[in-house]
Amino acid sequence: MFHDFINLFYPRLCQICDSSLMRSETVLCLKCIHQLPVTNFHLQNENPVKKVFYGRVLVENATALLHFRKKGTVQKLIHQLKYKGQKEIGVYLGKWMGKELAESSEFKKIDMVIPVPLHKKKLRSRGFNQVEGFGKEIAAALQIPYEDQVLLKKSYSSTQTIKIRLARWGNIEETFVLENSEKISYKHILLVDDLITTGATLEACSNILRHSPGIKISIASMAIA
Repeated sequence: MFHDFINLFYPRLCQICDSSLMRSETVLCLKCIHQLPVTNFHLQNENPVKKVFYGRVLVENATALLHFRKKGTVQKLIHQLKYKGQKEIGVYLGKWMGKELAESSEFKKIDMVIPVPLHKKKLRSRGFNQVEGFGKEIAAALQIPYEDQVLLKKSYSSTQTIKIRLARWGNIEETFVLENSEKISYKHILLVDDLITTGATLEACSNILRHSPGIKISIASMAIA
């Protein structure tokens, strides 16, 4: 009764279709879950995510949970997460991805999860890194550390357009810096992000991480465009 009373004033709604959630549902209703474009790329070593990085950076394994389509349900989910402060979406997707990766013999070899960082100015304005919940839940499922004080972003770009321009100029790596590198030496790192488009940001982050000796890098994202 207390649950029903609270839900009367603060209804729990599906983050995609806005319908009321049942007691057994969290974040998304069952109908929307079943309609999400799941990739299952973690079951394929040579998949479209890994192919994004061919000839650019050495990646052990790579996967994305969902396919991203413009004006689609996944775009709405990521928008709700990044710009509407719905952090539970990242947690939900991280638990989902973590469960999948924990059953993979390849991803079980990961030693640490590291998120693509936000600049501290953007972190203050947004209030959180949208990848944090996703990464922490994957780390929990794999029973490994989550580390967000190794890879840092030192320059601020206010728009995706600026970021794309930096990537074209080939100097996007200059926006990232490696600290406390001894924490990751000779470890297998899982680098996590929300969305893979060109792969330029993840490539840059991987190249910076490789300044630490003996590391291997795998990649996981919420979605791929």
